[in-house]
Amino acid sequence: MKFKAIVLDIDGTITHKDRRLNLRAAEALHALDIPVVLATGNISCYAMAAAKLIGLGGYVIAENGGLVLTGYDKLPLVSNHIEECEKAFTFLSKHYNLTKLDPEYRKTEIALSRDFDLEKAREILKSQDFEVDIIDTKYAIHIKSNEINKSTGLKNIAKLMGLNPADFVAVGDSVNDAEMIRSAGFGIAVANGDAEAKNAADHVTKASYGDGAVEAIEYLRSKGCI
Repeated sequence: MKFKAIVLDIDGTITHKDRRLNLRAAEALHALDIPVVLATGNISCYAMAAAKLIGLGGYVIAENGGLVLTGYDKLPLVSNHIEECEKAFTFLSKHYNLTKLDPEYRKTEIALSRDFDLEKAREILKSQDFEVDIIDTKYAIHIKSNEINKSTGLKNIAKLMGLNPADFVAVGDSVNDAEMIRSAGFGIAVANGDAEAKNAADHVTKASYGDGAVEAIEYLRSKGCI
């Protein structure tokens, strides 16, 4: 099957372990003849800067699906679930000294420093009826709506692009990529990926991080998928 677009996570997927952009991966993405979407738990300006530096078209899923953009001069599509996340944060702050990351830029979720016990925090939140998930992406801990993830972001951006999620290949490495990988027409996890990402994938690369993304693109080309 020929796929019409590809969506890739950034950190841990097209980077080195230390989060430097893998230039081989950047070159491979820039050379593709299909639209490339960058999907991240990070803020939109981070994703847009990465897209610009790689030379991509500005298709972005940010904040774990809460915000999508279809170009550098386009207005974002933004979910309206931040209030529920703030309530959960206020409640959790009674138990932990939490540090928000990029609070002035995040519009749909809350990102926190990874310096508290996540499993205990999950148990504390379970005692309440907050409609949120709390996840660790290995770079930050996120309080996000349980109605929003990278899969919902993929569905939204696909619609805006005149495509379906099944038209995409999805490549990722983390727990927050698993839903997106499942929703795409074909899913790939890089070798350094979490168990959740690998279990969701149709194919797992032998190489890790950005080299894994390069291997994924080479694999898709060899199969005539892109």
